[in-house]
Amino acid sequence: MMQAMQEAEIGDDVYGEDPTINRLQSKVARISGHEDALFFPSGTQSNLVALLTHCNRADEYIVAQTAHTYKYEGGGAAALGGIQPQPMERNPDGTLDPERIQSLIKEDDFHFAKTRLIALENTTTDGMAISVPYCQEMRHLCDRNGLALHMDGARIFNAATELKVDVMELTRHFDSVSICLSKGLGAPIGSVLTGSHEFIDNARRWRKVVGGGMRQAGIIAAAGIYALDHNVSRLSEDHANAEYLATGISGFEDISIEFGKARTNMVFFRLKSGNHDEFASYAESRGVLFTGRDPIRLVTHKDVTRSDIDLALERLSGYFI
Repeated sequence: MMQAMQEAEIGDDVYGEDPTINRLQSKVARISGHEDALFFPSGTQSNLVALLTHCNRADEYIVAQTAHTYKYEGGGAAALGGIQPQPMERNPDGTLDPERIQSLIKEDDFHFAKTRLIALENTTTDGMAISVPYCQEMRHLCDRNGLALHMDGARIFNAATELKVDVMELTRHFDSVSICLSKGLGAPIGSVLTGSHEFIDNARRWRKVVGGGMRQAGIIAAAGIYALDHNVSRLSEDHANAEYLATGISGFEDISIEFGKARTNMVFFRLKSGNHDEFASYAESRGVLFTGRDPIRLVTHKDVTRSDIDLALERLSGYFI
């Protein structure tokens, strides 16, 4: 990957003249089944621009309470776009209930914000893969109601790996998809937003507004191309390692694995005793770091090996003695 970055042919991407950026965008558009694509420094910015492109001020989008675009992106759509989120609870399988969505779509009445968009994610923030039939169902719901459909596909390749389908089967039903090149794929930076030519033309303007235009960005685009060419087929290893980790950590008496097993490349657990902060401090003192407290989340990726997992389990075992 470093060699690809060093050898990248570069130009000025603000003017669409960086050949490596253009190759990456064409590649991701083709993979996702869309007409066009646009490179961004981050997934948060990619999702933000998607919302700004789909919605006007005083419009709203329907989204899960736990979705990244709603909960973990700083309220950017509301702060910068005047876009109202309409959050709703998820089903246990990670989906949004279509009947409940239908009931939340606002009437054409000046008292209400205009419902413009449904925003989903795949995988969900807790690692659940959303199926092809459900994506199709949501496409039909949006078509019936004149709504756009966006996917935060930060881990879409993990979802496709879990479901054993081509990624296009999951993405082609959406008007726009944000695809992360760093989560699981190993690139140091970058996300790509896909959609129609018209959508991407408008998104390019919003990217400039929010400061996402870069010059010789082909250096980092080369890493994304390498990641797509070499690191997608190996994602099943991360899923297997997550299951291995879940099995290992469930052997500790005080630990309860959430959902009973790993979800794609994520493992969530709680301490039955409730001493999460104490456990986190113990783990940190022994070089094992994780995010969250209740539940605790562990994520496997290409730089985490079975021997790394064994070492982490060995270091954590002392807490339970």
